[in-house]
Amino acid sequence: MTRKPNKHLLVVFHSQSGNTGRLIEAASRGAHNGDIDGVDVRTLTAVNAHSDDLLWADGLILGTAENFGYMSGAIKDFLDRTYYEVEGKIQSLPYALIVSANNDGTGAVRSIERIVGGYPFKSVQEPLIVVGDVSDKSLGEAEELGLLLAAGLESGIF
Repeated sequence: MTRKPNKHLLVVFHSQSGNTGRLIEAASRGAHNGDIDGVDVRTLTAVNAHSDDLLWADGLILGTAENFGYMSGAIKDFLDRTYYEVEGKIQSLPYALIVSANNDGTGAVRSIERIVGGYPFKSVQEPLIVVGDVSDKSLGEAEELGLLLAAGLESGIF
């Protein structure tokens, strides 16, 4: 029996204080769950991620802090740098979003949703917004987000 090739999940994030990084580690842990064996996961900082990474991906998790009611500058830079390089080459890439916020996170979500609609990326989960300190509960939610996105890719739902 011929084995189907693995799906590819790209995780791109920026973390200055460490909170977003902890949430992304949890999401990556979920995507690497032992029940998932048909998904390769690539986790990169926004500075190190490029258009080739997006072209490789079958799914995407973006992780950002909320800075001044907006996404982090590094995530904005990643989206700016890759847009024209992948334009017309990506067909409706499923994505999920994790926001670490001190306010309510809605400004970061709104700004990202406005930009990613042009790629086109398709949101497949509600954004995970963590306000304030990262708790065990929020880490569990991030891990579940990663697991669900990887399982959806593996099963062909997305």
